[in-house]
This record gives sequence, structure tokens and C-alpha cells, in this order.
Amino acid sequence: MRTKWAGAGLLGLLILGAGWLPARAGDSLYGKVTEVKSADVVTFDYGDGQYVLRLGGIETAKDRQLGDQAVRLVSEMVLGKNARVRFEGRGEDGLMESRLFTDDPVLGIKDVAIELVRAGLARRQGDFDFKYGELSAAENEARTARRGLWAAGQSR
Repeated sequence: MRTKWAGAGLLGLLILGAGWLPARAGDSLYGKVTEVKSADVVTFDYGDGQYVLRLGGIETAKDRQLGDQAVRLVSEMVLGKNARVRFEGRGEDGLMESRLFTDDPVLGIKDVAIELVRAGLARRQGDFDFKYGELSAAENEARTARRGLWAAGQSR
């Protein structure tokens, strides 16, 4: 009888622990962007260290003028500001592929990669998209409005 209760108690603790661990582990990290290396690569300081992150799912404009605009947009959105990172994996170049979100009371919460695509300063990679098709929707919006990459005279 005693071992039955002990087993049930242990099972209960395991179930409670399993429910608690994913919430504690999470896949998001809060901190500040301390450097914008390019339109899709930033340095993120989380207090105990730093990561160099690549925004996942996008290809930035090769055109110098559009590239400079993209760097300015990313800088305005997150440089020196609080942000949240959601890790997606590690790229072939060893950088952490991630989603980067603003954490600004004025801007609200915005996905930086989606905003780059919406502005026409980046396009989504191949057939890649986020779970709810946000990149496709942003790219279609930029094409329709003829922004950035989709403006008349820009190379595709």
C-alpha cells in the first residue's frame, strides 16, 4: 500500500514537473539589441551574455540603397531598445536563426522580419513562411503597393 502511494506521488510530481518545465524553459529571451550588423543580423544582449542573430525566413535586398534603408528601419525599430527573441534554430553559418520582436510601448509588438518584408526591403526565402502565412501576406502587401523591391525599375 505504501509503495502504491509513493508511486502515485512520484507520478504526480513528474506530471507537475513536466507541465512546469516547458513554461520555464521557453523559447523566448528578453534583452536589448546592441548592434545592427546588417538588415538581417543583429547583436542581442540578454544580460548574461550576447548572441549574434540572423532574422529567419527572409532575404534582404541586394541593392545598396534598399539595403541601407533596411538597416535604418531595423535600427529605428530595435537598436538600443528592449526586444524579444524567439529562437528557431541554427543556420548553416552557425548564427542563431530567430524571430526578433519589438518590445516598445509606442510601436507595440512587431516582428522585425515581417516589417522588413512589408516595407519591400526584404523578401521571404523561397517557399518559407511562418505558421500563419505572415511573410506571404506582408510580401503581397508590398508588391501590391509597389514598395521597395517591387517598385517600378527595381530588379526582382
